[in-house]
Amino acid sequence: MPVKITIIGLGQIGASIGLALAAHKDAVTTLGHDRDFSIEQRAKRLGAVSATNHNLPGSVENADLVILALPVHQVRETFHYIASDLKKDVVVVDTTPVKAEVWKWARDLLPASAHYVGLVPAIGAQHLDLTGAGLDSAKADLFSRSVFLLSAPPGTPGEAVKLVSDLVGLLDASTILTDFVESDGLMASANLLPRLISAALLNSTTGQPGWQEVRKMAGLGYFRATSAFAEGEDAEALGMLSLQNRENVIRLLDQMIASLVEMRDDLENENGEAFRTRLESAQQGRIHWLRERGRADWTHMPGGQVEKTSFMESLLGSKLGKMGKRGK
Repeated sequence: MPVKITIIGLGQIGASIGLALAAHKDAVTTLGHDRDFSIEQRAKRLGAVSATNHNLPGSVENADLVILALPVHQVRETFHYIASDLKKDVVVVDTTPVKAEVWKWARDLLPASAHYVGLVPAIGAQHLDLTGAGLDSAKADLFSRSVFLLSAPPGTPGEAVKLVSDLVGLLDASTILTDFVESDGLMASANLLPRLISAALLNSTTGQPGWQEVRKMAGLGYFRATSAFAEGEDAEALGMLSLQNRENVIRLLDQMIASLVEMRDDLENENGEAFRTRLESAQQGRIHWLRERGRADWTHMPGGQVEKTSFMESLLGSKLGKMGKRGK
């Protein structure tokens, strides 16, 4: 009997998960929910979900696995609304890039018989230049040959972790086990800092003296540098993520400020050689990163990959029936 998966939030991440799972209808069935009824219907027509339910609590009633692909500021209230309708031993997953705070919400709001596991997805290298967000940018291969950070509270049953790891395998991706603190530290660098730098660049240019003329000449370089905080970005979500990951973000902003000051000092002191060395180092760092990202050979990364067995064996063999209650 196929495992029932409910996807809450049918934007780029949620719909892409659904599109990838559509190739495995023998193993899973997918039901989708979104605040926007029209998005639900479009997602169904596109094949991102098999069915929809616009009633949020009703959408999770029979689910074996619930995936929250939502902005962080919508997660807490969603936990609250679905808590009483979750069946015993359900696994609840979120995809936000901050985990320590979300785990606190899960611990406080979800029933003891539910098992929370955090996921942070990375898109595949072939889609790094993908623009836009939302359902229109969903891709069945969005996560192909990528990695997901997977973190779970102490005492989480191994079957729950295995379930989520095997789900990631169906997306043609691999998992790296982390704890909440490590996950938040990694995502502060990989996710939050680039978006905050884009915001700072925009604030230091738009609306400033001379912008009326600068805007006419701002081209590809400006577009690329500010695209991390583009029109599809949710300022409320970014603000909340940054505040919840405050210590890491402050540390990284200090490092960025120090790097800018070093470049400024080189220019002020007319130290052209040191300035060029910094630029060359940055350029080589990006080339090296893109080469590694494209190769996607993370076998030797710390933490390694979670051992995989078949998704069908994990889900249908135990059906999560042996899970004990989660410790608070």
